[in-house]
Amino acid sequence: MDTTGGEVAWRFGAANPALAAASSQSIRALVTRMYGCVDRSDPRPLAPLGHGDPSPFACFRTATAAAEAVAAAATSGKHNSYPSAAGVDEARSAVASYLSRDLPYELSPGDVVLTAGCNHAVEIMMAVLATPGANVLLPRPGYPLYEARAALGALEFRHYDLLPEKEWEVDIQGVEALADENTVALVIVNPNNPCGCVYSSDHLAKIAATARKLGVMVISDEIYDHFAFGSKPFVPMGVFGDIAPVMTLGGISKRWMVPGWRLGWIALTDPKGVLRKKKIFDSIIIYRGISVDPAAIVQGAIPQIIANTDEAFFTNAMNIMKGAAEICYQKLKGIECITCPHKPEGSMFVMVKLDISYFDGIDDDIDFCSKLAKEESVVICPGSGLGMKNWLRITFAVDPPLLEDGLERLKSFCLRHAKPNTKQAI
Repeated sequence: MDTTGGEVAWRFGAANPALAAASSQSIRALVTRMYGCVDRSDPRPLAPLGHGDPSPFACFRTATAAAEAVAAAATSGKHNSYPSAAGVDEARSAVASYLSRDLPYELSPGDVVLTAGCNHAVEIMMAVLATPGANVLLPRPGYPLYEARAALGALEFRHYDLLPEKEWEVDIQGVEALADENTVALVIVNPNNPCGCVYSSDHLAKIAATARKLGVMVISDEIYDHFAFGSKPFVPMGVFGDIAPVMTLGGISKRWMVPGWRLGWIALTDPKGVLRKKKIFDSIIIYRGISVDPAAIVQGAIPQIIANTDEAFFTNAMNIMKGAAEICYQKLKGIECITCPHKPEGSMFVMVKLDISYFDGIDDDIDFCSKLAKEESVVICPGSGLGMKNWLRITFAVDPPLLEDGLERLKSFCLRHAKPNTKQAI
């Protein structure tokens, strides 16, 4: 130790390589980078088509009953204490009843663990599964937080493809080819971020049968539960929990339009009890005991949020979202260099393919999105952040007039940067 007043040789400051590996998978960092390209002197309103948060728009404001429930919980004085590791009992019971509506069996409060949003649920599951040598199978394109959390815990991840020509269904044969004796879980997202598809009951049954054949659990990310507005209704993966054990991840962020409230859950949709026998539930509780809690006030409000939200709120929200998806699809069809392989039927997103050969002076999807943000104040997520180079992820969870305006600016940008011999007629 230096006590002479000279320069101190500080012993900290080395970068954590695991954190660097996780950061390389961060979609938030990539989208933030796109926002950084926006010209703040542009008088036009920013069109935020890069991330799924509709809450700033009045047309997507949460249900009055939900806001009142949180206010009542805050003023009651009953929810100022530390909650238990698994969550407030009444809240767990309310979530169990909510999920049981769509299942052929009843969940108990003991089957539910509350989390600080669905992202926290992802973190927990990737940490719990990160045993030496294990690997998990993740969708491509997918939600990169899975990769980031796996990388941080030194859990190997392998990508299986979603098939755009088959409405973004899981490549079952590809899953079977990827798996080995160290594979522990297959992750699906349904309704799907980023593709906007909703899986049929038949397809989910095939996924369950594949998981059983491989001896792995299914982690079903259902944060967009009931966010379906096309030809196929939402079916929870837990319906097939008697075929293969299913860990269901969810929350109120999307359906109630309140991502900032940070209330999610992990549910054991496993009627045969395989996950308990294999001590997965015990590991989840251990992890919850050393991690953050969802806000006690929001936990206290959950029973009333679920019980008092009128069905008309959900119906209206889905009608607006369906209209926005239609606007998005029709506008994109009118842009020659963009191909939309499947009309979105769920979640808040659509994946589209970008024809880079159409452009003069644009190198790839990241370059495209950077210049689009700067010139048009339109932010879109590059597909490279999802493992899909020269694709784009676009959200339509935006006030419809702003969505239309943003997509018109996108078209103008494409025309302006097109090679002379490829420009379409305006």
